[in-house]
This record gives sequence, structure tokens and C-alpha cells, in this order.
Amino acid sequence: MTPPTELESATTETAILNGDTADLDEVPYDVEMSLFDHLEELRQRIFYSLIAVVLAIVVCFWQVRPIVSLLEVPAQGVKFLQLSPGEYFFVSFKVAGYSGLVAASPFILYQIVLFVLPGLTRRERRLVGPLVLGSSLLFFAGLLFAYVALIPAALNFFISYGADVVEQLWSIDRYFEFVLLLLFSTGLAFQIPILQMLLGLLGIVNSDQMLKGWRYVLLGAAVLGAVLTPSTDPVTQSLLAGAVLFLYFGGIGLVKAIGR
Repeated sequence: MTPPTELESATTETAILNGDTADLDEVPYDVEMSLFDHLEELRQRIFYSLIAVVLAIVVCFWQVRPIVSLLEVPAQGVKFLQLSPGEYFFVSFKVAGYSGLVAASPFILYQIVLFVLPGLTRRERRLVGPLVLGSSLLFFAGLLFAYVALIPAALNFFISYGADVVEQLWSIDRYFEFVLLLLFSTGLAFQIPILQMLLGLLGIVNSDQMLKGWRYVLLGAAVLGAVLTPSTDPVTQSLLAGAVLFLYFGGIGLVKAIGR
């Protein structure tokens, strides 16, 4: 048996490579579904997600006192007042609602993945896991950053600013509105690298273009810090703007690492 020539070897390698590429661009388990079937599946996924959210809210309301105590820690012993009848009761619902959404978010994300997965190619399916995991980790990292750095910095500014003039007695409803909004806005701001990865993978923007627009990003980070923070103190806004810039340039590094 004669060995293959160089031309035959090159042809075989090209065929193998083309076959691998075709397999990656193939949609496995592709099943034809009507519009009604898609809407029915979407309704089912939404229903499951709502059930998970309701159950998580019920559990969080049952354990709302430890959650409230945990969120009061950054206030450094400030006394809270109930300024109207039932204020703490409605605050408990608000805290349980936000906490339930956070607790149920992994399951909601899982339902979203199950809905879109059948229409993805093998290549796209390889990216789903890392993107979903990265998005979840960044969201919880944003919550932790807000709890450890942003909230204490903002509260320290407000407490020290009027310490010798006013006694620190705060409305419990206003306090938790401030804390919960800052937590969630920071968690959402930490999704910037995921958005950059998606834009890079889709070929809409590459890393060089992202880097060239750093001046606009600097301005946008300042605006975002002012919009997302419920307070008007410069410390919180500067910290959030700095975190946004760090995440943006980190996202550029990730996009460059994948060759985009």
C-alpha cells in the first residue's frame, strides 16, 4: 500500500477541519417547533421561575429578621425609627422580596438557558456555561462589593458630616430603600464584562475599538456612578465609577484573550 501524497494528506486534513467546523456550527437535537409550542414552553419557564421566586420570598420572609440584622450592620449602631404604623412590616416585605429574587436568580437563569439552548449550535453551547457562571459570580461579587465598600463609605460620609449637629435617627424604610437599591444597582453594573464578551463574540465590537473609546467610558462611568447610586455623596459615586472602569478594562482583557 503506497503512502498518501502531500496533496492527498492536505486534502484529508482540510476535510477533517471542515467537518469539525460543520459539527460546531450544527444545532444538535434540532426539533421543529411551531410558534404556539415556543410560546407554551416560554409560559412554562416563566411559571416555574415565578414559583421559585414566590417560594424564595416566603422563606426569606420567614427568616427576615436575620436578613434585616445583617443589612443593618453597615449603619454602625444608628437607631432606626418606625415613622408610621406598619412601616417595619412593609419593610420586611420589601427585604424579603429583594432577597427572594437574589436567592431564586440561579434557578431563573437556569430556566432561561433551558429555553434558548435548543436553538444554539455546538459552538454557542460551549460558551453558555462560562457566560452564565461568570454572570452569576460577577452579580454576587457586585453585591459583596456594595455591602463591604460602597454602603459603609456612604454611611460614614453621612454620619460624620452632621455628627456634631444632628442626632442620627433614621427612618427604617428610607434606610432599606437606600441599601437595597445600591446593592442591586452595583450587582447590575458588574455585568459589564459579560456584555463586552457577548459583543466581542458576536463580532460587533473588538478589543481595540473598546480601548479607543476609553474617554467616553470615563465619562459614562461618572454618569453611571451618579445615576445608579441612590445617594448624592461623592465618595459612593467615585467608588462605583472606579469599579465600573476596572470592570470595563478587565472586560477588554478578556475579549483580547479570546482573540477578538
